[in-house]
Amino acid sequence: METTIKKHSEKTSAKKGFRKRLKFGALPLILFAILLFSSQATFAHCDSYDGPVIKDAVKALKTNDVNLVFKWLKKGQEQEITALFNKTYSLKNGDKEVYEIVEKHFFETLVRLHREMEGAPYTGLKPAGSTKQIIQMTDDAIKIGSVDDFVLKFNKHIEKVVREKFEKVAKLNKVKDDSADQGREFVEAYVNYTHTIEALHDIIEHTANAHASHKE
Repeated sequence: METTIKKHSEKTSAKKGFRKRLKFGALPLILFAILLFSSQATFAHCDSYDGPVIKDAVKALKTNDVNLVFKWLKKGQEQEITALFNKTYSLKNGDKEVYEIVEKHFFETLVRLHREMEGAPYTGLKPAGSTKQIIQMTDDAIKIGSVDDFVLKFNKHIEKVVREKFEKVAKLNKVKDDSADQGREFVEAYVNYTHTIEALHDIIEHTANAHASHKE
């Protein structure tokens, strides 16, 4: 009984500690997580030519080191990609058109297997430049080894979005009973605003619970 009470107390403390840390910069990252998990297909950039998967594939072919792409795969997928990599590399100095076809097939297979590992569908390779700017910013933060600048910029953007949603609801709330059309407009804005806040709350609770469970 005492052990159960102790665990419950630790979970509660962990949640409180997590929420407290949100006040010091984690909020924009959680909002980013909401956008990421609610629209995975939109944010996915591992299937684009300027994404990290194909960048590693290009580097692997340049250095003849297939190990560079294994990080994007499950262990059971390594054999398939290794065989295709060796075939692709062996044609590197041959006919240019043939090599480009085989190289693209290698890229497609690698990305398809990676998406399979993520549990996401493969919908083809995307051209360079199709990656959203917000994702490019997160990659840049990793390259320079600091997330500070990204957090500041993203926080300003998220604050602007939330304030705009709130201000729209507050304005329509004053006239929602004047007519059915104005009422429907209010409801649409209200649902959009509250669902955003609800999603934020769910992410906070989920992350806090995961953090507490990890400490057990």
